[in-house]
Amino acid sequence: MKDRMTLGQYYPADSVLHRMDPRVKLTGTIVYIIALFLAKSIWGYLLAAAFLVTVIIISKVPVKFMVKGMRSIVLLIVITVLFNMFMTPGETLVEFGRVHITKEGAALASAMAIRLIFLIMGSNIMTLTTTPNQLTDGLESLMSPLKIIHMPVHEVAMMMSIALRFIPILMEETDKIMKAQMARGASFDEGNLIERAKSLVPLLVPLFVSAFRRAGDLALAMEARCYRGGEHRTKMKPLCYKAGDYIGYVVLAALFAAAIAIRIIL
Repeated sequence: MKDRMTLGQYYPADSVLHRMDPRVKLTGTIVYIIALFLAKSIWGYLLAAAFLVTVIIISKVPVKFMVKGMRSIVLLIVITVLFNMFMTPGETLVEFGRVHITKEGAALASAMAIRLIFLIMGSNIMTLTTTPNQLTDGLESLMSPLKIIHMPVHEVAMMMSIALRFIPILMEETDKIMKAQMARGASFDEGNLIERAKSLVPLLVPLFVSAFRRAGDLALAMEARCYRGGEHRTKMKPLCYKAGDYIGYVVLAALFAAAIAIRIIL
């Protein structure tokens, strides 16, 4: 199960994207998501696809590793496609009794599937090329204007990065518990939907216990090391923009402008 979930994992490599400032990558992810939702024509999706392929090549993350991480959302994509295909009114293309597949539904389902795939892969690139510490520092720096309204920016950034980092850990823990219970005769693939849901109860209880235990151990470890967040906390590696980071911002501005232009013109 861990092998099917890449969100939250870090893939070490020596690439331009790995060396880039985390603030640029966080901003790039946001800009890419906005550009993706601005796309309403084939040209908009081609622009998003070209940008995504370029970023994957630059990151030096194996394509097989990226595709393997998409297995966990196959069911979500299928459900989204089916709902949009059968529930959208319009011109009928195919008819199965009372069930109709419309032209508008097929177009909307295709667009939603492409958006989901591109969205997950684009978000994965950010986490695969950014360590948890860099992610925390980048989030804290980008959210620093919120200190004006007395928001605990450092604590919020720390919670978000820890939650993201815990995703692969919990997936690995789930895999271990499932294998242990299957060795004792438990089955998670037999029976109808209700029976399968009931079979997950013995899995969820130890998983929650393990998650709370890990959270407690992490809190004790942070207290034992006298961890304190806030204004007077220093960093061993302070963030500093380099020439490549400014080039990244220029590329992101060009992507955003191109997405808006395609939306307006085409």
